[in-house]
Amino acid sequence: MNRINTAIIGSGNVAEALAKALRDTDEAYVSQICARNRSRGTQLAEACGASYVRTPEELDAADIYIIAVSDKAVSETASAIPDTADAVVAHTCGGLTIDAIDGKHAHRAVIYPLQTFTSGRAIDMASVPLFTEYSDAVAQDIAGRIARILSRTVTEADSKTRNKLHVAAVLACNFSNHLYYLASRIAAKAGIGFDALKPIITETAAKACSTDDPANVQTGPAVRHDEVTLRRHMEILAAEGDERLTKIYELLSDDIWETSRKI
Repeated sequence: MNRINTAIIGSGNVAEALAKALRDTDEAYVSQICARNRSRGTQLAEACGASYVRTPEELDAADIYIIAVSDKAVSETASAIPDTADAVVAHTCGGLTIDAIDGKHAHRAVIYPLQTFTSGRAIDMASVPLFTEYSDAVAQDIAGRIARILSRTVTEADSKTRNKLHVAAVLACNFSNHLYYLASRIAAKAGIGFDALKPIITETAAKACSTDDPANVQTGPAVRHDEVTLRRHMEILAAEGDERLTKIYELLSDDIWETSRKI
């Protein structure tokens, strides 16, 4: 079976992770990187042994074009890719439908990686769950093969399912990280660095990953309904003059308590 000729459009974190993962396989290769950011695009292309182009209109023929750009740029980018007869055009966004890809492309797909990516941080792509959708059998064959090359866990999921997963990912990843930031601010005001919080963050994540339901390993004053401690914490936050953080603390504590009562 011939190696899959892959063109990747984008030079951001997701594009970098996909390109480098495909670079290391014998079943597919990256022939071109297309990116408006010339510096990042050429750097990524060199790392993958691919050529660089700046606009989709300059792309050569490929078996699959993977669009890894911001959600708002997907439709415009897909429309700019030259008409494809046999090739597949895919995007990587959890929050967009497959129809974000111009209908002039007969074979369309979605390959959504449920992971957070940061440039320079190595990710074991094989462990990343991929959620896919296909417009037809051709897209399923080529994009499905790419997905299985990349990951051990590939699941078909329609747009409605992916949208819910995207919300879940924001809660689990982006919101959690923001809470780490808020916690670091409170610790800093006590003269304590963020390093002191890292062991509890690591253990909390490990416990959550050890169970099918994180509610089963919830701890803290809210789950115990320790009103004395909860009131003291809110008084501390109020004294700091941080009204928003006081509301966040109260809302989350109330929700933890209500959740624990239903278990």
